[in-house]
Amino acid sequence: MGFLSFIMSDVLSQPAVLIGIFALIGLIAQKKSSAEVITGSLKATTGFLILGAGAGTLVGALNNFSIVFTQAFNITGVIPNNEAIVALAQKTFGAETALIMVFGMLVNILLARITPLKFIFLTGHHTMFMACMLSAILVGAGFEGATLVVIGSLVLGLLMVVMPALAQPFMRKITGSDEVALGHFGTLGYVASALVGKVIGNPEKSTEEIQLPKGLMFLRDTTVATGVTMLVLFLISVLAAGSGFVQEKVSGGTNYIMFAILQSLTFAAGVYIVLAGVRMIISEIVPAFKGFADKIVPDAKPALDCPIVFPYASTAVIIGFLSSFAAGVVGMFILSAMGATVIIPGVIPHFFTGAAAGVFGNATGGRRGAIAGAFANGLLITFLPVLLLPVLGSLGYENTTFGDADFGVVGIILGNLLKLFAR
Repeated sequence: MGFLSFIMSDVLSQPAVLIGIFALIGLIAQKKSSAEVITGSLKATTGFLILGAGAGTLVGALNNFSIVFTQAFNITGVIPNNEAIVALAQKTFGAETALIMVFGMLVNILLARITPLKFIFLTGHHTMFMACMLSAILVGAGFEGATLVVIGSLVLGLLMVVMPALAQPFMRKITGSDEVALGHFGTLGYVASALVGKVIGNPEKSTEEIQLPKGLMFLRDTTVATGVTMLVLFLISVLAAGSGFVQEKVSGGTNYIMFAILQSLTFAAGVYIVLAGVRMIISEIVPAFKGFADKIVPDAKPALDCPIVFPYASTAVIIGFLSSFAAGVVGMFILSAMGATVIIPGVIPHFFTGAAAGVFGNATGGRRGAIAGAFANGLLITFLPVLLLPVLGSLGYENTTFGDADFGVVGIILGNLLKLFAR
């Protein structure tokens, strides 16, 4: 049991290790030299750690922004954040989450082997997040023991092949190949964005072809453009929140204007690091994965985290984030006017899913697609959490919840279905 606990808690829950293991198996299957096996495995793992370091930098800056934004506009409500809700849930559903995660991954491999859905979901942290939500819903519906683990594992394994399959037609448009899939539980938001873009936009007018005046050409650099965009948002928020609040509660005494500048540039640095990690992962995991697929799941594709699409349309990333966040603000005021639970825009889900939605919308509808598609994603991740809260049992009473579209849709449908059977 101690060894099993080690495997589940310390190995399989680490996405970087998971990526490295798959790369290792793939390279060995291809009978690569020991030097190539070691180099490829370590670089794949390192790439994911680089991505994680960048994401951590982003999350730190975004958390500070969220605190200042909430104070600035005097809003209270539920803030969606996957990491926060999972941390709270692990105290109650830790064992169930671990078992569903492990067996769900086995179901994923089995389904990829015996069905036409040839995808291996490699985003370990999202696998854990979904396993956690399924645990909470199943316990809330009265299930326990082996029944809970079996149902949760089957649902998780099915989602791990179905969601990448839904996104793959659009991934081919984005990447120009069929080698990499999307493994992220914001997929329904991205598909919605792509469909909206297809209806109202023109893919020939890409966000990446936007012509800037000569005086603004520096904004063509992704890092600079990201920093400037976040600086505007930070300055508006710190000015509205007031220097006293910012310097006493958030910045640790640093001047509030300087704090806004430093946090904006920190955010831009995080984006740069994320993109560097993505490039390293792609360069190592795709060739290595071929060996794994050929031996165990022929023709399988690695399904990777949503930043995998960021390098393909860097301008759409910024546009998507801003549009999705704007939709979150609009949705927040609508919910307040309706007297419903207010969902405060979670900057982290709006950045990652909004940016990816912008890339998807751009692929099918160009500039209009990026704006409208990401806006649609923003509305989804604002209104879905309101309907999700009642099926989360005790977790529904926390001041945070799951943030991405798939969690909302899957949780609402499954939770209500299970309640019917539980009766």
